[in-house]
Amino acid sequence: CADCLRELDDPADRRYRYPFINCTNCGPRFTIMRKLPYDRPETPMAQFEMCPACQAEYNDPADRRFHAQPDACFECGPEIGWIEADAQKGLSPEGISWAKNVDESDAIFQRAAQLIKKGGIVAVKGLGGYHLVCDAANETALAALRARKHRPGKAFAVMLSSVEEARTVCQVNDAEAAQLRSPARPIVLLRKRSDASFAKGLADELPELGVMLPTTPVQHLLLHEFGGMLVMTSGNIHDEPIVIDEETAFSQLAGVADAFLVNNREIVGRYDDSVVRIIDGGAAGDIVQFIRRARGYAPLPVAVPCLENSKAELLAVGPEQKSTLTYARSGKAFVSQHVGDLESAAVFDAWNETRARYADLLHFDPKHLVCDYHPEYLSTKWALSQGMPVTRVQHHHAHILSVMGENNLEGPVCGFAFDGTGYGLDGAIWGGEVLLSNLQAYERFVNFAYIPLPGGAAAIKDPARIAYGALWSFDLLEHEQAQRFVSEHVPHAEVFQQMIEKGLNTPETSSVGRIFDAASALLGICLQPRYEGEAAILLEAAAHRAKDEADGAALEDDRYRVEFIKNTATENSTAADTSVLLMDVAPVFAAMLDDMQEEVPASVIAARFHGAFVCAIVDVAELVRATYGIEVMALAGGVFMNRYLLERVLARLQERGFTVALNKELPPNDASISYGQAVLGLQAQHEE
Repeated sequence: CADCLRELDDPADRRYRYPFINCTNCGPRFTIMRKLPYDRPETPMAQFEMCPACQAEYNDPADRRFHAQPDACFECGPEIGWIEADAQKGLSPEGISWAKNVDESDAIFQRAAQLIKKGGIVAVKGLGGYHLVCDAANETALAALRARKHRPGKAFAVMLSSVEEARTVCQVNDAEAAQLRSPARPIVLLRKRSDASFAKGLADELPELGVMLPTTPVQHLLLHEFGGMLVMTSGNIHDEPIVIDEETAFSQLAGVADAFLVNNREIVGRYDDSVVRIIDGGAAGDIVQFIRRARGYAPLPVAVPCLENSKAELLAVGPEQKSTLTYARSGKAFVSQHVGDLESAAVFDAWNETRARYADLLHFDPKHLVCDYHPEYLSTKWALSQGMPVTRVQHHHAHILSVMGENNLEGPVCGFAFDGTGYGLDGAIWGGEVLLSNLQAYERFVNFAYIPLPGGAAAIKDPARIAYGALWSFDLLEHEQAQRFVSEHVPHAEVFQQMIEKGLNTPETSSVGRIFDAASALLGICLQPRYEGEAAILLEAAAHRAKDEADGAALEDDRYRVEFIKNTATENSTAADTSVLLMDVAPVFAAMLDDMQEEVPASVIAARFHGAFVCAIVDVAELVRATYGIEVMALAGGVFMNRYLLERVLARLQERGFTVALNKELPPNDASISYGQAVLGLQAQHEE
């Protein structure tokens, strides 16, 4: 807080430059909490006996450190330590040099800054886990960090000392500045300034940069000593949980970090940094959109106002990717922090650790579980093995229910659930769904026509396969540009054709995320994604560049249209698994191929492609209003993290007089699934 910062910089203060300065207005809480109520004996601070001066403050009701549980100073509190990687000596706690006073502490920060300036990487223990830190302007250091962390492409977040510094490299409006300065101090995705230069390997080709301000005294001291922009990324190997203890850090990060800035205050709760962005909501004003909800926000409860009288108590176990879990009772949902993707055994262990910790801290003893329909989700398997009553919720219905719950909507609403993958009740992979929903059930009104995925999950990592499947499905393989694409980028086209025609390891999908992947590959924007979602993310980045690269070309084109056709697959089906209409994107891909033939810039084609989806959403909304009188449109799913798409959809729907509902306190991606599951679970229990 501001008061602690003033003391941190005051040579006359007894906590001058103390790396763990705090008061009742700031400092760690949930990350050091073992039990409720939150008292010092139930935290790692119990091992640090307060000196007389700290004890006096702690006991004085008039002091701002009255009952500040982590209260400490150089005399009695936690210490920072320093150890450099040494191939011969190895890393062990015995080799750590601990700072007993301000001079020794300053020397450690000076050494850390010096090493970073020379291109080194330092693992820094934070509130909820380790960060890996390097010079954001040093391309060699960035390349080394990517290679060692096994993170070849995904953008890094940076830390700057102030909003004013952030404005030298990014556009920062008042709403974004407020988020940067907020007590939660999330990473805020900011649009890069066109006149700013960035090191290669930081956030290449992307229009946004993740920026955060320092939140802990350790970060303030390190940033002040370094005097520039620092990369501040999660301390883990790619796809593993963030590291929280020295033993794990030394074993997992020994090949990543050149040195470790540690401390002897234990981290009890594992927490990543939260990530947000500000969306132009048109008539709704600025909208805060969560990308990742963790430190600073979870486990603050998310209300379920439409079910505030429900007495049920349950656990919703969430999805496989972007995993969270939700404990719910009495109209409140305690949604966990971001856990990660459960395919990793270490992440699943972290999920179990989080589940047990929430149950213990919040005194939950649920007798009912809620899970996804997907039979192979580890969370679903866990739920079904517990011997308790289980309610199963279709993935995309959970997306829409999460929006309904947050916005106090009982329905009916028209929900657009656009994402990458979700288990469909007809056995296909869903992801482009328009559902008519209330709190109990849904009808699948419209979905995108299926395209084949040759190789199944392998196609997700090879979007050229998806593009081939789309071109095959749309009968466009004879187009000259399609033939060129196949000859250059689909060496196993004959094998894929046989797989598709024989139905061998070739599931079908309605996924909008996969359609975006196919378009990205077809345009040559991303053929070998290095991280999840990169193909679609780079397609969006290209659309943002279109205005600068259009050279007079129109960014909207009537040839880019999604056609609506009657769904004839209605035999032996229900309203839950078979839609009335299909959305066919074949005309969009035909227009793309024609434009490629005319050498229209890829950025312009990307913008026109996005425009086709904007128009399709508006057309469906009008159809639903005309047919059913429904005027509330709920937008959910990871595709709506696409700023270019979302801002244009919001503007167009508002122009037509629709009410648009979005996730407010949760991300639109799968991190909201457990909350949506809880909404249906509470409703089902309430009715009983």
